[in-house]
Formats: sequence, structure tokens, C-alpha cells
Amino acid sequence: MGKSLFEKVWNAHAVRQLVNGQTQLLIGTHLIHEVTSPQAFGMLRDRHLKVQYPHRTFATVDHIVPTNESVEPYSDPLAQGMIEELRKNCADNNVTFFDTNTGRQGVVHIVGPEQGITQPGTTIACGDSHTATHGAFGAIAFGIGTSQVRDVLATQTIALNELKVRRINVDGTLPPGVYAKDVVLHIIRLLGTQGGTGYAYEYAGTTFDEFTMEERMTVCNMSIEGGARVGYVNPDETTFEYLKGRPYSPKGTAWDAAVEQWKSFASDPDCTFDDVVNIDASQIQPTVTWGITPGQGIGIEESIPAISDAPTQSERDSVAEALEYMQFEGGSPIRGKKIDVAFIGSCTNGRLSDFQEVAKYVKGHKVAEGVQAIIVPGSQVVAKIAEDLGLDKIFIEAGFEWRAAGCSMCLAMNPDKLVGDQLCASSSNRNFKGRQGSPTGRTMLMSPIMVAAAAVTGEVSDARDVFGFASAGV
Repeated sequence: MGKSLFEKVWNAHAVRQLVNGQTQLLIGTHLIHEVTSPQAFGMLRDRHLKVQYPHRTFATVDHIVPTNESVEPYSDPLAQGMIEELRKNCADNNVTFFDTNTGRQGVVHIVGPEQGITQPGTTIACGDSHTATHGAFGAIAFGIGTSQVRDVLATQTIALNELKVRRINVDGTLPPGVYAKDVVLHIIRLLGTQGGTGYAYEYAGTTFDEFTMEERMTVCNMSIEGGARVGYVNPDETTFEYLKGRPYSPKGTAWDAAVEQWKSFASDPDCTFDDVVNIDASQIQPTVTWGITPGQGIGIEESIPAISDAPTQSERDSVAEALEYMQFEGGSPIRGKKIDVAFIGSCTNGRLSDFQEVAKYVKGHKVAEGVQAIIVPGSQVVAKIAEDLGLDKIFIEAGFEWRAAGCSMCLAMNPDKLVGDQLCASSSNRNFKGRQGSPTGRTMLMSPIMVAAAAVTGEVSDARDVFGFASAGV
């Protein structure tokens, strides 16, 4: 009987079965940042422990680093203090740290792949919800809490329950103007925000076969929003081509050996899954969230659900809560909702290809009056390449603010926040109440190109109409 990639990687890293039924799992790569690591390092100091395998841990700063300041000390003393604490902890424990002066700092889930640290067939852990991003490379990647960050630093292992595996096949060609972000929002809408509880999601099908690595990362990134602990894509030639030549990728003969090993982790053709879902790519529209969870999304051509449309009382209550918070009327079109802020960035859509695609279409357009539009590269590497290509000039000419690398307005643990009940068109991953810094701020998730369309029109718009996709033959 064949095995899935999840089973192969899990079994290869299982240290032992614990008495409570969990597995003690070796973590091949540990990624840390400034928010969830200080307490973990403090717990190690309290026990007079050092980091057990420092060469397996990599650090960066992303959540609290300001994107509109480049000189320290920063105006926010908390941000300055957290960065200094991470510097000290890394220096004391010989942990590699991609600091702000290295040219390699950025959002942890963008830095890992672009440095070649994220590799197929391994286990990856990080004290961040969206660690599943790294599964795009055929890794099993978990978001963990601070006490588990401590455990990995001290022992390079954590205790976990084994997951079931659901295979999600997306087959066919996406319509013009539909992107990876639309695919994952469609999946979450279909299966629900709790549909993946207890599962790892294996993404497959001809659509994923054709996706770039950056598109695969976008989908895997939001697996947690669908309740799954893990999301991954089997490694293939696209994976290997992306990793080849990166700083931490194997070199020379070691590269050839690594590729052969990576291939062996792919799910066997005769393996079985606990569940299989099939989706027709041609049926996916540009998707926008209207509510307060990533599962409350609809196609741009649809109307916002009415309370009476929900089949159960619990669902009617959820719709009512979302409509009240978002200040929307049930049954009204999603198109045409006036926005105040447009944000392109985050670990979901802050990569070079996102900016290249947006730049291609916003050139010659202007951000609408009264809209604040910001673009935040996911890493210093992304920023440098984008600037070398002149993308920053295109965005600035169009009226966007070009910022430094960081998490920025995705979660607003930095100065980039909504004010009052501002409505934000965002390429990030969460639209929870207060997520973007204001307790009454409102977030609508969508693809970067849809954010750009909203920015230049001042309202939620169909990017296919705004940028003439059909006439451009895209």
C-alpha cells in the first residue's frame, strides 16, 4: 500500500510514541521571529538551558518592524525593545539572524523559501499561524505556540497528534483575472473555516501542477484559515527549479542527491486519503470576503448573503453579526462597496510575482482620491529586485506608498493600522474583527490585482473590467 507525503515525512521524523498517544516529532527546521520567541528564550534561561541545535533555527524580524522608518531607534519603544531582545537571544545562542541590516530581513514565511532554507521532505515549525506556507515545497509545516517554541529550542522536538489527510484536487484552467488567492478563498468558502480540523490538506490537480511556487505558497499559507493544521503540495520540477542555487540549498553533487531524495517523498500513486475533494477551476471567480471570517467570501458577481439565506439559526446568527460589524446590507452587491484603504503585502501576497502582476496593470492608472494605498514587500530581497525592475516607481507614480519589508497592515502590530471603521481592501489572510489595528476597522480579503482595482476606483470592483483582461488576452 502506498503512502502519502504526509505519512512519509511524519514517519521519517517520528522519534517515539508517547504514553498519551501523541508522537514526539523531530523538527528539521525551526523559524523564529520577535513576537513568540522572547518568552521561550526566557524559559530556557530559567532552566539554564541552551538552544540544542542552533544550526537548525533561523530568525528574522517582521511583525513589529515599522515599514516607514529605517533608522533606529524606532519611534515605537516596544518594537525597538523586541528587536534588541531577539538580537541578544540569537547572539547568545549562536542562532542565524536575518537582521534589518543584512539585506535578507523580511516576513518569516517569505525569507525561509527565498533563502533555500525551506526544503522538501522535512518538518518545519514556527511560532506563527501561517507556517503552513512552507508546505508548498513538500514539507510538513506547523504553526506552534510559545511553549512549543521553547520545546523546539531545547530539544528540537514537539509532541503532536497525527493528522488525517484530505486531498483537494483543483483541475482545469483558471479564468482570466482569477489567481491563487481566489482559489484558496474558494476552497475555504466551500469547506468552511473548521472543515479542515484534524486534517492536513494535500493540494493537487492540474491547476496546482501549473502553479508557480509563489502561487502554491499563497494557497498553503491560508490552510489554517480553513481549519487545517498543515497544507502541502507534492514536490516536482517546479519546486527543484525554484530552490536551485539559493543560499541554503545543497550544492554540487549534494544537489543531485537531494533532488532524488526529495522526489521520493511525493505521495505514491496508490496511496489512500481520508477524504478527497474535487474542484473545477473554471468555476472559480475573483473572490472577495464580505464578513468577519475568511470563509465568508463570495464571487465578485454575487450579492452579499441575507440573514434569511442561512439554513440554520447558528449560521443566521453568524451572518447577522458579520453584516452588523461590516455595515453591509444582506442581499446587496459586493461590487461597489466604497473603500478607505488598499493594502498589498503580507506572507500571503507580498512576493515579487504579486508586485509584477499588479505593476503590469496599474501602470497608467491613479489611486482614487481619498484612498490610502500602500504596497509592502515581504522581504528586503523582494524589495531590492522590485526596485531594480523599477516596479516601485510604477506604484509611486500611480499613487501607492512604497514601504520597507515587514508584516505591516496584515495584523497591525506596528504603526500600519486602520483608523476608526475604515474599510480596507487587503491581500492579507485574515479579516477578523479588529485584525488591522482598529477595534472597528473592517477588512475585505481579495487578490492583489483586485486590491489594485479597488484602489484605483475607490470601491470594490471587478479587476477584469477595470484593467481590461479580456481585451488584453490574459
